[in-house]
Amino acid sequence: MSHFLTPSRRGFLVLSGMGLLLSGCSATRVLTPTPGAEDETAAALPMVNRVRQGSGLASLSPDTPARKAAVQQAMRMAKANEMKHLIGFGDDFGGRMKRNGVALPAAENIAAGQTSVEAAVQAWIDSPSHLKNMLGGYRGLGVAVARASPASEPYWAMVLSA
Repeated sequence: MSHFLTPSRRGFLVLSGMGLLLSGCSATRVLTPTPGAEDETAAALPMVNRVRQGSGLASLSPDTPARKAAVQQAMRMAKANEMKHLIGFGDDFGGRMKRNGVALPAAENIAAGQTSVEAAVQAWIDSPSHLKNMLGGYRGLGVAVARASPASEPYWAMVLSA
């Protein structure tokens, strides 16, 4: 019975399996960052901290891993031309945060279309679920914007870290 698979059929199956694996790799191109992201943490921080202080909460500080994760997410959305937390098969928020060294728990706010950091932060303030993230028990902040091209829509990401 072990001779059921002949060498040529076995080779075909191996090559077919490799083809499936390689075809799955092409989907990762969506996740490849593109140039053009800007770290907007310094501009966003005073606005976010005013909201937090108005609620009796401690101020956030710039956090390098959160900044890196925000830049990455903004670039991913711009490249995919989609405002989504999860982009591509197998994407996972927790894994993405861990790979960037973000202290957990963490939260992410995203937006698209706002032409300034002030407008993006205001959109998050005006959204109850995004505001809840900004008023959470976090200590670190990263905010970034990216465009696929100079004329394309801006994509914003905010990462809050423990």
